Amino acid sequence: MAAKCGGGGGGDPDKCITRYADAGSCLESQRYFLSRRTVLEMLRDRGYDVSDSELALSLAEFRSIFGDKPDPERLRFYFPLRSNPTKKMLVMFLGTEQVKTKDIQEIFMQIVNRESLQGLILILQSKVTAYAKKEMDKFSFKVELFQITDLLVNITKHILTPKYEILNAAKKHKILKKYEVEEKQVDSVTIIVTIINIGHAFDVLKFTVPLFHMHNTEGNNSSVMGSKKNTEAFS
Repeated sequence: MAAKCGGGGGGDPDKCITRYADAGSCLESQRYFLSRRTVLEMLRDRGYDVSDSELALSLAEFRSIFGDKPDPERLRFYFPLRSNPTKKMLVMFLGTEQVKTKDIQEIFMQIVNRESLQGLILILQSKVTAYAKKEMDKFSFKVELFQITDLLVNITKHILTPKYEILNAAKKHKILKKYEVEEKQVDSVTIIVTIINIGHAFDVLKFTVPLFHMHNTEGNNSSVMGSKKNTEAFS
């Protein structure tokens, strides 16, 4: 039986992860390819200047450039902000060894032109020690951590992912006033980590969520189908 795709434009087979699981191929290169593509899509959504050609790179083309077993160091890349090209995001893939303090210190020493960095994204394949995370706090720019397995599918492209938008300052103020809270009182929403990370700290997101809520009434098999509901969430 053919596998059905649950996301990527309502079940479009051309965007289903199963089409990359070609028999006899190297899964390692597939994993790097898929996670790299998800990060590129995320950066474009955040306003970074990611070209169409980068996103259109096929698995075969990726392998021709990086091989069946890519060297993580060759996969690092920078992309500038469209609104301010002097500010860039650096993305680095790390190996399978546990990340320790000395590893973070080495990464810092490898970075040139640190003053131009908007942030650093580290793609992990293992755990990070608590001391290593503390070392990251010393950086003058924001460091974000993602496990490579969490990036194999872009959750924002899934058919069940709610539509969302980042509210402007005026709408954000209105929401904060409505719920009588200050920005510093708002907790982070971490249900869908990838979606929240598309925005920035303390963005307010408005979700349009398709509701398919079903319940039984007094033992009967009746159901209630909701249509859509707007929900404000803080990130």
